[in-house]
This record gives sequence, C-alpha cells and structure tokens, in this order.
Amino acid sequence: MNQLRIIIPGGTGFLGHHVSAYFAAQNYEVVVLTRSPKPDSVARQVAWDGAMLGSWAQEFDGAVAVINLAGRTVNCRYNEKNKREIYDSRLRSTAVIGKAIEQCAAPPPVWINSSSATIYRYAEDRAMDEETGEIGEGFSVDVCQQWEKALAEATTPHTRKIALRAAMVFGHGDDGPYAMFHRLVRFGLGGTMGSGNQYISWIHIEDFTRALAWLIAHDELDGAINLSSPNPMPNREFMRLFRAACHQPMGLPATRWMLELGAVFLRTETELPLKSRRVIPRRLLESGFRFEFPTVSKALEHLVNE
Repeated sequence: MNQLRIIIPGGTGFLGHHVSAYFAAQNYEVVVLTRSPKPDSVARQVAWDGAMLGSWAQEFDGAVAVINLAGRTVNCRYNEKNKREIYDSRLRSTAVIGKAIEQCAAPPPVWINSSSATIYRYAEDRAMDEETGEIGEGFSVDVCQQWEKALAEATTPHTRKIALRAAMVFGHGDDGPYAMFHRLVRFGLGGTMGSGNQYISWIHIEDFTRALAWLIAHDELDGAINLSSPNPMPNREFMRLFRAACHQPMGLPATRWMLELGAVFLRTETELPLKSRRVIPRRLLESGFRFEFPTVSKALEHLVNE
C-alpha cells in the first residue's frame, strides 16, 4: 500500500526538521523541497528554487497536504537588501506553490502556508484572536499581509487554504527561539527585557506538530488560524518562570537601549523581544483541539528535562 505523501517546501530548518520527523513517525511519506538536497533519514529531499516551476511540481500530484515553511530568516537587520529578500522568499514561493497545485490532476486537499502572529498590533491591553484581532503596522506586518494575500490569490479551487499565524515555537534545536532564551538564562542574562510588560506568545513544538495534523484532518478549518498557546504571558513573568525551570536564581535585566545596542552587534532587530504579541488560538480551541502544554511552566519543565 502506498504511503500518504506530505510536501514540505522549505523544510530543512528548525521547524522543518521537527515537522518532518513528526509526520514520518506517523508513517507518511515526507518530501522536503530545498535548494540544496542532501541524503536524509526522515524525508526525501527534492531540489527547487522557490520561484520557478520545475520537475519538483510533480510531487504535488496526489499528495494529501502541503505545509509551506519557506522563507528567509527574519533574524537579521532590516536593511533594504534583507527586506527585499524576506519579501521575495515568501511571496515567490507561495505564488509558485499555487501554480504547482493548479496544474495537478489530483491536487492536495489542503495547503497550509506559513504566516506569523506578528501580523497583529502591539497589544498589552487585550488578546488578539482571528475574529477580533487588529492588524498592526510596519514592515513585519506588511510582510505577513502580502504573504497571506499571495495565498488567497492562488487559484486552487479544490484545495483548502490555511494561513498559519504562528507564534514562537519552543523546541530543541540550535536555531530555535528556545535555545536563544535558554542560553541567556544559563549565562545569567535572562532578566526582564525592556519594560517587561510586553506579552510573549509561544507554542511548544509538540503542540505545533499536533496542531498541523489536526488542521489537515479537519475540513471545516480554513483561512487564518492562530497557532499559539492559549496562555500568552508578560515578558517579566515569562523570564521569571524560565529562570525557575533552569534553576537559575538571577538574571540581569536588559533595558531597551541595551537591547538596541546588542541588536546592532548581533545583526538582528529588537522586535522579537520587545513587541507585545498577545495572541490566542480561538478557532483551534473552538474546533476541539486540546493542548498538551498549555502553560509556560509545563512546557519549560518538559523541554528543560527532556
């Protein structure tokens, strides 16, 4: 009997490795589209350039799902060159995936396309869900809006489309956000960042992968879906719990100017630690999904001791 096939464009990074491993363990055939294919024990890697149709598009015919994770990292300075690459890597890959699906004789029933929870405005006052959340302003928000627009404009009448507004995903891996926070805490630098009032939205990697499977299985879900824990938390409390989980009694605080200075040397931006993302996954919860790690304490206890 042939295995059910899942296509993961851009699936060689932190998230891609975890998602590939999860679906391979569920006995799916996992096909990763990448610019530099390498032998892999979990997924079959196929070459693509993320912009033009090629032989890789044949993989989509008869697949059960597409999970698009392609996109240049935003962990960089937002100069004009990097901004253009961030836009192009997301918009071109989304457009060409749409074309590949459009020409399929047996198109995949569902297409999950990355977006980000940063699409919502800076929010300390109330939580943002898919229905009542207010869209923000600025470069990162515009990237998400253009990304979701490219998905919506793709002509795929037989394929359900989901824009995945994901929060920070916490799991093991050197290039994931958990590793960054863990290093700061371990070296005594895990104090309050900025005012400490800004909310952090997050999700454990196991809930992230389980939610992807849930979205594939539930035909009634389409459009924008928030993928985050139901319990976002102010930075001050989040860092306190992170220190407690790591048995680190102290953590030096970092003011805004310190973070701005550090970002210049690290060639990144301060948006990740300083923007208040207070996001809740209303549509996921209302569909019946239940989180294994709904709280920061439970998630960190699992990750620290794993």
